[in-house]
Parts: sequence; structure tokens; C-alpha cells
Amino acid sequence: MKAASLFLFLCVAANLFAQAAPEVKLTVAAVGPRAVEPRTEQSLVRDYAAAWKSLADASESNTPALLNAYFAGAARTNFGRLVNDQQKIGTHIRYLNQVHNLKAVFYAPEGDVMQLQDSAEYQMQIVSGDKVIQDEHVVVQYIVLITPGADRWMVRQIQAVPAQ
Repeated sequence: MKAASLFLFLCVAANLFAQAAPEVKLTVAAVGPRAVEPRTEQSLVRDYAAAWKSLADASESNTPALLNAYFAGAARTNFGRLVNDQQKIGTHIRYLNQVHNLKAVFYAPEGDVMQLQDSAEYQMQIVSGDKVIQDEHVVVQYIVLITPGADRWMVRQIQAVPAQ
């Protein structure tokens, strides 16, 4: 009986922290001056989704180290500060039902940087203890600078901009 109870507890706990992977779509038709190769397009979608998943996990668990795999530079610093600040005041943020529609607008000839526009939509919950204190449907536009790392794309800069 103890084993069954422990298994049930672990399944429930895993469900609480397992958030669905963000949905990411990428349009590369108008990018320049360099074209985006199909394998690059696939890895961009995979890594951008993983970056937002790591942000969601870091914010949910108040663990800034989870940002290290997909964020660098100003993006890592700013999101790390956000997670540290929410940790200090005893809250955390949940990013749920994420949809990101990316448009590649610039890809450097050397392949060392890409600028993306992200039309993002998600549910954001601010939680204190077990209580949701704010629940908001967010629609936001981001400008993103992403660069290749050793084996993945890294988000280096991300800035919300007014909707056009």
C-alpha cells in the first residue's frame, strides 16, 4: 500500500511541475541577407521552445540556474534577476499555454546572429504559496537576438515592444 501511495504522490507532483512544451512556429520567408537552412530552422524552433520551457521551469521553481542552458548575456541577467526577486518576496510565476509565432527578420551573413520577432501569447499566473494572486492572458511582441552556441541557439537579448 505504501508503494502505491508513493507512486500516486510522485505522479501528482510530476504533473504539477511538468508544463507542456511551448508551441513555436517560425517563418523565414523574408529573412536576409543570409537564407535560413532547413536544419537551422528546425534547431531554432527546438531551442527557442526549450528556452521558454526553461524560463517557465525556472520561474515556477525559483531556480535561476535552469536559465543557463538557453539564455546568455542580457537575457540571462534580466531573467535571473526576475527569478531572484520573486524568490525574495515568496512568489513564483507560471507561464502556461505558450504559443510563439516567430518571424526571422535578419540573419547575419556569417551566421553568428539572428533577429526574430516573436508574437507571443500565454497565460501568466503569479502565485504566492498555494494561491494564485494574479491570472492574466498575455499577448506581447518581443524582439529577440539569438546566437549559435556550441550545440544550440542561445537567447541573448529579448525585449518586449508595443504591438504594431
